[in-house]
Amino acid sequence: MQVNIGHFTIRVLTTLILFILFLFAQDAFSQATDSTKSTKFFGASATVTNNGISVLPTFSLGKPAAIFDMTVGNKRLTFEPQFRFALEGKPWSFIFWWRYKLLQHEKWKINVGIHPAVLFRTVPITTNGVTSESLVAQRYLAQEFAPNYYITENISVGMYYLHSNGFDEGATKNTNFVTVNANFSHLELFKQFYFKFNPQVFYLIMDGVDGYYATATIGLARDHFPLSLQSILNQTIQSNIQTKSDFIWNVSLIYSFRNEYVKK
Repeated sequence: MQVNIGHFTIRVLTTLILFILFLFAQDAFSQATDSTKSTKFFGASATVTNNGISVLPTFSLGKPAAIFDMTVGNKRLTFEPQFRFALEGKPWSFIFWWRYKLLQHEKWKINVGIHPAVLFRTVPITTNGVTSESLVAQRYLAQEFAPNYYITENISVGMYYLHSNGFDEGATKNTNFVTVNANFSHLELFKQFYFKFNPQVFYLIMDGVDGYYATATIGLARDHFPLSLQSILNQTIQSNIQTKSDFIWNVSLIYSFRNEYVKK
Protein backbone atom coordinates (compact mmCIF):
# COMPACT_ATOMS: atom_id res chain seq x y z
CA MET A 1 0.00 0.00 0.00
CA GLN A 2 1.34 3.41 -0.99
CA VAL A 3 0.40 6.48 1.04
CA ASN A 4 1.30 10.01 0.02
CA ILE A 5 1.82 12.66 2.70
CA GLY A 6 1.68 16.32 1.74
CA HIS A 7 5.26 17.61 1.56
CA PHE A 8 4.08 21.14 2.31
CA THR A 9 2.52 20.03 5.62
CA ILE A 10 5.67 18.13 6.58
CA ARG A 11 7.90 21.11 5.80
CA VAL A 12 5.67 23.49 7.77
CA LEU A 13 5.69 21.18 10.81
CA THR A 14 9.45 20.71 10.58
CA THR A 15 10.06 24.46 10.31
CA LEU A 16 7.75 25.09 13.26
CA ILE A 17 9.58 22.58 15.47
CA LEU A 18 12.95 24.10 14.54
CA PHE A 19 11.68 27.62 15.23
CA ILE A 20 10.26 26.61 18.63
CA LEU A 21 13.52 24.89 19.51
CA PHE A 22 15.49 28.02 18.62
CA LEU A 23 13.29 30.33 20.69
CA PHE A 24 13.13 28.15 23.76
CA ALA A 25 16.80 27.22 23.65
CA GLN A 26 17.61 30.93 23.76
CA ASP A 27 15.19 31.31 26.66
CA ALA A 28 16.76 28.41 28.54
CA PHE A 29 20.29 29.78 28.19
CA SER A 30 19.22 33.27 29.22
CA GLN A 31 17.46 31.91 32.32
CA ALA A 32 20.57 29.95 33.26
CA THR A 33 22.66 33.11 32.93
CA ASP A 34 20.31 35.30 34.95
CA SER A 35 19.60 32.83 37.74
CA THR A 36 21.83 32.73 40.81
CA LYS A 37 21.20 28.99 41.18
CA SER A 38 20.44 26.36 38.56
CA THR A 39 20.15 22.60 38.85
CA LYS A 40 22.34 20.67 36.45
CA PHE A 41 22.66 16.95 35.93
CA PHE A 42 24.85 14.42 34.19
CA GLY A 43 23.95 10.85 33.37
CA ALA A 44 25.33 8.02 31.29
CA SER A 45 24.54 4.43 30.41
CA ALA A 46 26.20 1.50 28.66
CA THR A 47 24.12 -1.22 27.01
CA VAL A 48 25.14 -4.64 25.73
CA THR A 49 22.57 -6.49 23.63
CA ASN A 50 22.34 -9.65 21.57
CA ASN A 51 20.77 -7.70 18.68
CA GLY A 52 21.12 -3.96 18.10
CA ILE A 53 17.70 -2.47 17.28
CA SER A 54 17.47 0.91 15.59
CA VAL A 55 15.70 4.07 16.76
CA LEU A 56 13.18 2.95 14.12
CA PRO A 57 12.50 -0.51 15.60
CA THR A 58 11.65 -1.95 12.19
CA PHE A 59 15.39 -2.28 11.58
CA SER A 60 18.11 -4.11 13.46
CA LEU A 61 21.84 -4.63 13.19
CA GLY A 62 21.24 -8.39 13.20
CA LYS A 63 24.12 -9.07 15.59
CA PRO A 64 25.33 -8.15 19.10
CA ALA A 65 25.92 -4.47 19.78
CA ALA A 66 27.08 -2.00 22.42
CA ILE A 67 25.34 1.35 22.94
CA PHE A 68 26.72 4.28 24.95
CA ASP A 69 24.40 7.12 26.01
CA MET A 70 25.14 10.38 27.80
CA THR A 71 22.79 13.09 29.09
CA VAL A 72 23.86 16.51 30.34
CA GLY A 73 21.79 19.64 30.92
CA ASN A 74 19.23 21.24 33.20
CA LYS A 75 15.52 20.81 33.92
CA ARG A 76 14.57 22.12 30.47
CA LEU A 77 17.37 21.67 27.96
CA THR A 78 19.53 18.55 27.52
CA PHE A 79 22.25 17.31 25.19
CA GLU A 80 22.01 13.55 24.69
CA PRO A 81 24.66 11.98 22.41
CA GLN A 82 24.43 8.28 21.63
CA PHE A 83 27.13 6.06 20.13
CA ARG A 84 26.24 2.62 18.73
CA PHE A 85 28.75 -0.06 17.77
CA ALA A 86 28.72 -3.70 16.74
CA LEU A 87 30.48 -5.71 19.44
CA GLU A 88 33.27 -6.39 16.95
CA GLY A 89 34.06 -2.66 17.22
CA LYS A 90 32.63 -1.44 13.93
CA PRO A 91 30.60 1.81 14.31
CA TRP A 92 26.88 1.57 13.63
CA SER A 93 25.47 5.06 14.26
CA PHE A 94 26.28 8.29 16.13
CA ILE A 95 23.32 10.46 17.18
CA PHE A 96 23.58 13.89 18.83
CA TRP A 97 20.24 14.85 20.38
CA TRP A 98 19.31 18.30 21.67
CA ARG A 99 16.00 18.05 23.57
CA TYR A 100 13.84 20.72 25.16
CA LYS A 101 10.92 20.24 27.60
CA LEU A 102 8.45 22.60 26.02
CA LEU A 103 5.60 22.03 28.51
CA GLN A 104 5.89 20.55 32.01
CA HIS A 105 2.38 20.43 33.47
CA GLU A 106 1.10 18.01 36.11
CA LYS A 107 -0.89 16.14 33.43
CA TRP A 108 0.55 17.30 30.10
CA LYS A 109 4.20 17.16 29.06
CA ILE A 110 5.52 18.09 25.62
CA ASN A 111 9.10 17.54 24.48
CA VAL A 112 10.72 18.67 21.23
CA GLY A 113 14.12 17.79 19.88
CA ILE A 114 16.53 17.92 16.99
CA HIS A 115 19.58 15.85 16.11
CA PRO A 116 22.24 15.48 13.47
CA ALA A 117 23.29 11.85 13.03
CA VAL A 118 25.82 9.75 11.16
CA LEU A 119 24.87 6.22 10.12
CA PHE A 120 27.49 3.75 8.92
CA ARG A 121 27.01 0.95 6.42
CA THR A 122 29.36 -1.52 4.77
CA VAL A 123 29.47 -1.56 0.96
CA PRO A 124 31.50 -3.76 -1.43
CA ILE A 125 34.16 -1.96 -3.51
CA THR A 126 35.99 -3.61 -6.42
CA THR A 127 39.46 -2.36 -7.35
CA ASN A 128 41.56 -4.08 -10.05
CA GLY A 129 39.28 -7.09 -9.89
CA VAL A 130 39.59 -7.43 -6.12
CA THR A 131 36.45 -6.89 -4.04
CA SER A 132 36.74 -5.57 -0.50
CA GLU A 133 34.40 -3.99 2.05
CA SER A 134 34.39 -0.27 2.82
CA LEU A 135 32.65 1.59 5.64
CA VAL A 136 30.53 4.49 4.33
CA ALA A 137 29.09 7.29 6.50
CA GLN A 138 25.67 8.83 5.75
CA ARG A 139 24.54 12.12 7.28
CA TYR A 140 21.00 12.76 8.58
CA LEU A 141 19.11 15.55 10.31
CA ALA A 142 15.96 14.75 12.31
CA GLN A 143 13.38 16.53 14.44
CA GLU A 144 10.95 15.11 17.01
CA PHE A 145 7.71 16.15 18.71
CA ALA A 146 6.45 14.15 21.72
CA PRO A 147 3.30 15.11 23.69
CA ASN A 148 2.23 12.91 26.63
CA TYR A 149 -0.75 12.88 28.97
CA TYR A 150 -0.14 11.50 32.48
CA ILE A 151 -2.99 9.46 33.91
CA THR A 152 -0.98 8.86 37.07
CA GLU A 153 2.61 9.66 38.03
CA ASN A 154 3.84 6.44 36.42
CA ILE A 155 1.28 5.85 33.65
CA SER A 156 0.98 8.00 30.53
CA VAL A 157 -0.34 7.87 26.97
CA GLY A 158 0.88 9.91 24.05
CA MET A 159 2.26 10.08 20.56
CA TYR A 160 5.67 10.56 19.00
CA TYR A 161 6.58 12.07 15.63
CA LEU A 162 10.02 12.01 14.03
CA HIS A 163 10.96 13.50 10.65
CA SER A 164 14.36 12.81 9.12
CA ASN A 165 16.25 13.91 5.99
CA GLY A 166 19.27 12.11 4.54
CA PHE A 167 21.91 14.05 2.61
CA ASP A 168 24.29 11.51 1.05
CA GLU A 169 24.09 9.03 -1.81
CA GLY A 170 22.31 5.86 -0.72
CA ALA A 171 20.72 7.53 2.31
CA THR A 172 16.95 7.61 2.80
CA LYS A 173 16.02 11.15 1.77
CA ASN A 174 12.70 11.56 3.59
CA THR A 175 11.46 9.58 6.63
CA ASN A 176 8.32 10.07 8.71
CA PHE A 177 7.77 7.98 11.85
CA VAL A 178 4.52 8.38 13.86
CA THR A 179 3.58 6.37 16.95
CA VAL A 180 0.71 6.10 19.42
CA ASN A 181 2.06 4.78 22.69
CA ALA A 182 1.58 4.12 26.39
CA ASN A 183 4.18 4.16 29.14
CA PHE A 184 4.05 2.24 32.42
CA SER A 185 7.25 3.43 34.04
CA HIS A 186 7.34 2.05 37.59
CA LEU A 187 5.07 -0.93 38.26
CA GLU A 188 6.12 -2.53 41.54
CA LEU A 189 6.64 -6.30 41.39
CA PHE A 190 7.99 -6.92 44.89
CA LYS A 191 10.23 -5.13 47.36
CA GLN A 192 12.53 -2.67 45.52
CA PHE A 193 12.00 -4.34 42.11
CA TYR A 194 9.83 -2.77 39.45
CA PHE A 195 8.63 -3.41 35.93
CA LYS A 196 8.57 -1.04 32.94
CA PHE A 197 6.36 -1.52 29.89
CA ASN A 198 6.09 0.68 26.79
CA PRO A 199 3.75 -0.65 24.04
CA GLN A 200 3.21 1.28 20.81
CA VAL A 201 1.85 0.99 17.29
CA PHE A 202 3.50 3.05 14.59
CA TYR A 203 3.37 4.09 10.97
CA LEU A 204 6.60 4.48 9.00
CA ILE A 205 7.04 5.94 5.52
CA MET A 206 10.48 6.14 3.88
CA ASP A 207 10.84 7.76 0.45
CA GLY A 208 7.24 6.85 -0.40
CA VAL A 209 7.33 3.24 0.86
CA ASP A 210 5.34 2.59 4.04
CA GLY A 211 4.32 0.10 6.70
CA TYR A 212 2.46 -0.45 9.98
CA TYR A 213 4.05 -2.08 13.03
CA ALA A 214 3.60 -2.90 16.71
CA THR A 215 6.43 -2.84 19.22
CA ALA A 216 6.90 -3.16 22.96
CA THR A 217 9.77 -2.37 25.31
CA ILE A 218 9.84 -4.35 28.56
CA GLY A 219 12.22 -3.61 31.43
CA LEU A 220 13.08 -5.00 34.85
CA ALA A 221 14.98 -2.84 37.35
CA ARG A 222 15.68 -2.35 41.04
CA ASP A 223 15.54 0.91 42.97
CA HIS A 224 18.96 2.50 43.57
CA PHE A 225 20.74 -0.23 41.60
CA PRO A 226 22.68 0.60 38.40
CA LEU A 227 21.96 -2.60 36.43
CA SER A 228 18.70 -3.35 34.63
CA LEU A 229 17.36 -5.74 31.98
CA GLN A 230 15.41 -4.70 28.90
CA SER A 231 13.84 -6.40 25.89
CA ILE A 232 12.42 -4.92 22.67
CA LEU A 233 9.91 -6.84 20.53
CA ASN A 234 8.79 -5.59 17.11
CA GLN A 235 6.17 -7.17 14.81
CA THR A 236 5.26 -6.11 11.29
CA ILE A 237 1.49 -5.68 10.79
CA GLN A 238 1.51 -4.72 7.11
CA SER A 239 4.45 -3.26 5.20
CA ASN A 240 6.06 -2.66 1.81
CA ILE A 241 9.39 -1.77 3.44
CA GLN A 242 12.01 -4.47 2.96
CA THR A 243 13.46 -5.76 6.24
CA LYS A 244 15.39 -8.86 7.31
CA SER A 245 12.44 -10.26 9.29
CA ASP A 246 8.82 -9.47 10.14
CA PHE A 247 9.60 -10.11 13.81
CA ILE A 248 12.72 -8.91 15.63
CA TRP A 249 13.64 -8.96 19.32
CA ASN A 250 16.52 -8.46 21.68
CA VAL A 251 17.57 -8.69 25.30
CA SER A 252 19.84 -6.03 26.79
CA LEU A 253 21.84 -5.52 29.97
CA ILE A 254 22.10 -1.83 30.92
CA TYR A 255 24.39 -0.07 33.38
CA SER A 256 23.35 3.53 34.14
CA PHE A 257 23.90 6.37 36.60
CA ARG A 258 22.81 9.98 37.07
CA ASN A 259 24.20 12.82 39.22
CA GLU A 260 22.59 16.17 40.00
CA TYR A 261 24.20 19.31 41.40
CA VAL A 262 23.25 22.93 42.01
CA LYS A 263 25.39 25.54 40.30
CA LYS A 264 25.53 28.87 42.14
